[in-house]
Amino acid sequence: MTDRQWLTAAASSIYSTPRDMARYLAALAGGGANQHGSMLTPVTLPRMFEPHYQLDPRLPGIGLGFFRVNAGEHLAVEHQGILPGFHSQIFVAPDDSVGVMAFTNGARQALMWLPAEVGRLLNRLIGAADDTIRADVPHSPGIWADICGWYQPRAQPTDMQAWSMAGAGVEVFIRRGQLTLRALSPIPALYRGFPLHPDDDKDPYVFRLDLSQFGLGTGRVLFSRDPGVGTTTAHLDLLPMSLERRPAVANPRLWVEGALVPQQSSAGSSRGISAREGSRSAV
Repeated sequence: MTDRQWLTAAASSIYSTPRDMARYLAALAGGGANQHGSMLTPVTLPRMFEPHYQLDPRLPGIGLGFFRVNAGEHLAVEHQGILPGFHSQIFVAPDDSVGVMAFTNGARQALMWLPAEVGRLLNRLIGAADDTIRADVPHSPGIWADICGWYQPRAQPTDMQAWSMAGAGVEVFIRRGQLTLRALSPIPALYRGFPLHPDDDKDPYVFRLDLSQFGLGTGRVLFSRDPGVGTTTAHLDLLPMSLERRPAVANPRLWVEGALVPQQSSAGSSRGISAREGSRSAV
């Protein structure tokens, strides 16, 4: 295993030990206090866990330094540490006085599977069911035309996490009779796409993705609509991230595909061969 040394800046990371982190977790799960005394007042801690930022009221939202998650009827918050070679994850269910933490510096692709595994462990401890793909919610093909289209991330140009995950945005389209979402990304698995499974029998604009092939379990996708306009925004709960619907003519995939054909035809003509032969030689 590669030995790594990291220098971390403020608001990036801290160096600690599992024992100290366990004390911290005990305080979070114990109303702001542990065996060594009080860390926060009973009023302050709940405020930290409240949703101070929500992409959509149907999503759990983000507290002060904590991501809120759905754990059945239980309140749960989490956060992770991500540095190459060092991964950590904590989950806390404060109303149940339960906390779980996991750390690894040698596991392969822990960034992908560690949050889901620790979340499932918390669910076992507090008696909450894992999120699954529902088979009891019918599809609503009548709204698919309103949802299909290209959605661009609502993110700053410097937000590398958002752009690395969503690429040039996401497309929602119909493939073999199934509503599908894919990222316009060079990562083949993301570009192939994922079926959108209905997840709410009272709201046909709420879906769930099966991401188990990546060790991520499932993730929710919600669509927002404006009266008289139609669907305007897609929300992902895994990052979290919002993406705004854009005109189809601006879809970068169409621009790339349109640019490739003339280039191949031009290359064939300049060499005195047919466009078809030029395309074959390029392949």
